[in-house]
Amino acid sequence: MPAKPRICFILNPASGTNRAQDVPALIEQHLDHSAVDHALRLTAYAGHAEEIARTAAAEGFRTVVAVGGDGTVNEVGRGLLGTNAAMGILPRGSGNGLARHLEVPLALPAAIRRMSQPEFQRMDVGRINGRPFFCTAGLGFDAHVSKCFATAGTRGLGTYVRVALREYRTFQPKPITVTLNNRTLTTDCYVLAFANAGQYGNNAYIAPRADIRDGLLDVCLIDALPLRRAVRVALGLALGDLPQSGAAVYHTSRHVLVEAVAPIGFHVDGDYAGEATSFEIELLPLALEVAV
Repeated sequence: MPAKPRICFILNPASGTNRAQDVPALIEQHLDHSAVDHALRLTAYAGHAEEIARTAAAEGFRTVVAVGGDGTVNEVGRGLLGTNAAMGILPRGSGNGLARHLEVPLALPAAIRRMSQPEFQRMDVGRINGRPFFCTAGLGFDAHVSKCFATAGTRGLGTYVRVALREYRTFQPKPITVTLNNRTLTTDCYVLAFANAGQYGNNAYIAPRADIRDGLLDVCLIDALPLRRAVRVALGLALGDLPQSGAAVYHTSRHVLVEAVAPIGFHVDGDYAGEATSFEIELLPLALEVAV
């Protein structure tokens, strides 16, 4: 009798807005133990999920599941690049951008049941200055908000909106030069987003046409955000029609270079990653297997 496939769940206890859920009990209750064997491992510090994922892949686990938000997903995905293990997601974050794009059930019991007999497919992976991202990365205002959000004290969509509205009053764009598709653009950067998947999270669609299997990044540029345009961008994010709104300019590319006149903040899958004046963004086609 062939051995059952093994699943390793990696739980970030600090992730998300609903930490009262008993994830181990839900896994015991809803996973089909006749179909799969499983292990559960907890993270203890930032970056730990990447280490656990890499070890689990080396130990022969078929699927390694990120139990958390997009930050945990990013860590687990980094650990699985170049391995034979697939990444699964139990969405437990405040945004769950990649889980939503992959149509993973947001209710944990349903997501756990799916892990018993998942479908496997490959997805593209982005990289900004050498750092992988699976959903989105970006420069400018969204990175600045992610930096402020990390220290806001509470999580969730309401906190994010409150921080964004507060910071909108004072944020100033910076001049940049963007090179892509053998063209060079000189512009201001209020937001420059690189979308592998379609949304930031919470169904805020920065690039609703993005496809994680097309070998291209969708690049969204907003050079300025006066009040009327800000309202249209907010509606476009919510309605999924930002490309049709005229409030943003879109390109698709596999490789982008950005030069800024002054250090500019950037984020990787919603987590603030620091500042730089030069950026190289590239797309790695079908570089990660996912279980969905």
